[in-house]
Amino acid sequence: MLTILAINAAVLAACFVALWLICLGTRDVTPVDSFWAWGMLVMAASTYVQAEGDPTRMLMLLAICGLWAARLGTFMLWRWRSHGPDRRYSALLGKAQQHKGWSFARASGQLVFATQAPLLFVVCLPVQLGQIDALPPVGTLGMIGAAIALFGIAFETIGDAQLVAFKAKPENQGKLMTSGLWRYTRHPNYFGDSTTWWGLWLIAAETSTGLAAIIGPVLLTWTLMKWSGAPTVEKRLAKTREGYADYVARTSGFIPMPPKRG
Repeated sequence: MLTILAINAAVLAACFVALWLICLGTRDVTPVDSFWAWGMLVMAASTYVQAEGDPTRMLMLLAICGLWAARLGTFMLWRWRSHGPDRRYSALLGKAQQHKGWSFARASGQLVFATQAPLLFVVCLPVQLGQIDALPPVGTLGMIGAAIALFGIAFETIGDAQLVAFKAKPENQGKLMTSGLWRYTRHPNYFGDSTTWWGLWLIAAETSTGLAAIIGPVLLTWTLMKWSGAPTVEKRLAKTREGYADYVARTSGFIPMPPKRG
């Protein structure tokens, strides 16, 4: 297990260094958001070719992770090509360069790539540790986990599609999205993302080694709810979208629920 994880860590580090060097040339680190998804698939695939676990479980973890990565990675790549550099990274790196005197290389390497690489490695532990043990075979818990993971992928896909369609209409410019799945949760994309990885962990959790990977979905959920996900988005929307406070008062912040009345 330690050998597999060490090789995976080396592969991931090499990928991040390569991406960092590419971004130095473009002076835009936004592609790291797309690699957030593809990098997890790389970890799943790297484990798949090394491990000797239960073949069915290994294939389930690789396939579902691949489906999730293809969907999210392609979407983030499209958003970057359509909307340009992410304002969050521009502000973060600009502040480091202006107030600390850091170069773009140091700021991007230290604040973006060196931060996201270990975070990615830990979050995707379910698709790594879940492939290690040969026993037991996939059972009821694994099937439930697969269903939950697929539900999460569908949920975030629908939420993102609804938001893109809403923003594409000129009459909605500057307005707040409050319909569709966004009527029941302020962050259907984050909820779907978290749900997917809890499902993948359930598949892994049928094995003693995979059970220890619970830190992955816990860290991801905390990150989305308390750190770089929802708090960042809500801080910006509170300043730019009229009626956002009312939307917050009646709409669940994460888990989909019927909107509150009054």
